[in-house]
Parts: sequence; structure tokens; C-alpha cells
Amino acid sequence: MTAGEQLRALRERLGLSIRMVEFASGRIADKYENPDYFLSLSRLSDIETKGITPNVFRLYSLSIIYKIDFHHVLSMYGVDLANVPADLDLAHVPGTHRSDALESQTNVEMPLKMDPGFQERATAPIARMVQQWGSVPMALLKKFTDRKFTYGYVGREDWTMYPIIMPGSFVQVDENRRKVEEGSWRSEYERPIYFVEMRESFVCCWCEVNGNMLTLKPHPMSPVKTRFVRIGSEAEVVGQVVGIAMRLDGWFETPAAPII
Repeated sequence: MTAGEQLRALRERLGLSIRMVEFASGRIADKYENPDYFLSLSRLSDIETKGITPNVFRLYSLSIIYKIDFHHVLSMYGVDLANVPADLDLAHVPGTHRSDALESQTNVEMPLKMDPGFQERATAPIARMVQQWGSVPMALLKKFTDRKFTYGYVGREDWTMYPIIMPGSFVQVDENRRKVEEGSWRSEYERPIYFVEMRESFVCCWCEVNGNMLTLKPHPMSPVKTRFVRIGSEAEVVGQVVGIAMRLDGWFETPAAPII
């Protein structure tokens, strides 16, 4: 069935006439003072029988009138929001920024049953560790943590933490860890990396605090120079990077002046 045929079948199953849908959409349009929400008799007939794709406002009206999830209406027209995580890497953005693209994800595929013979000390393919995968609502997972996470995207032209964090990576930021830690670390991998918001940009980097000055330190192999900014007026630490998702293949760009 086409999307229009599915919508017609749903309307008839609910016992709604075309005129009833028109009236209900008119109330929605009046509430938001926007005629784009309105579905006239002829427009709804075209949607159901002629394959006309409604605009986003009319799709919303249909989801409200038919009492179905808006995501489901989108899926009728081939827009599957479950594809968002896999498709994010298809669009390359030069600048580092916050990302809320995953906020709309209502379910996540995760291991439900692990192989009892799994030994965490040894390296192994994930497929061999997991006996059963399943879809779990994100709202359920959120009950297990009080930590607030922000997600960021490291721009395709941001080489600040190269090669630890490659351009085009996604990072998970723990907003409860905003205080810059001081001390010595056994390796660069133990040193905390922070996600910092500045006036017109964001950056992932190591940080040092001296009074009201924040030092933004790049990786030694990066061509990016160390920067000094004022805390509060020029920069704010969003949180500490606690997770990284990045690809290691398909690299054609190189930093402007790599240090080898």
C-alpha cells in the first residue's frame, strides 16, 4: 500500500469522514494561526488517491487527528528516523559543534544476553560476546543514571586533538565533570579531554586553569596552536569527554602542518 492508501485505510478504520478530518485540521490551524496545518477536502483526497506528499504541518495534523506517532507517519513516506545514527557520517561539517541529532532516538539496540564464557581480559569480536541483541527504550536506560550527557561533533577541519580524536568524530560529554582536573598522568590517554564552548565555536582539547585564564592545549602532533581565553567571558567548559566514536579508515584530508 502507498502512504496515501495507508492513511485512507487508517481514517476509515477510525470511522472518520473526510469532512471530519477537514474540520479537525481547521481547529489545529486556528490554534497555531497557520493555514499550512489545514487539510481541505480536495487536498486530503489528493493525498489519499493521487500520491501527493503533504507538507510537514499537514503530516503533524494527520498524526494528531489519527492519534498515531508522528514518527510512524514519516515512516509511511519512507523517512525512518532509526537510520539517523548510521546516516550522520554522510554529511561532513567543518566546524566542531554540539549535536542533538540523537535526541529523537527512542530505542537503542543493545546486548540483552552475554555469552557466559566471555572473558573481558581478552580481546574478541563483539559478535562472539553477545548471545542476544534487543531493542530497549531510551527512556528506560535514562533511569539508571543521574549524569547529564551532551553530544558533540568534531569538525572535519578541526585537528586540535589529532591523532587521539580524528576530525569527523562524535564525542560524549559528561556535563557533571566541568571542573578542570590538575595533576600528572602516566600517558596522554589518561589526561582528561574537555569540550569547550567559546563565543563562536567549540573545541575538544586538554585544559589548564590559571586564575581566570583557561589554556586550550592541543595534542603535540596537531598543527593547531595553544590558545588562551578568559573563563566566563570568552569560554566555558561544557564537560569532560567520556566517550568517542570515530572511523579510522577513508581518510583523504591531512592536517596543514603535521608534526612527525
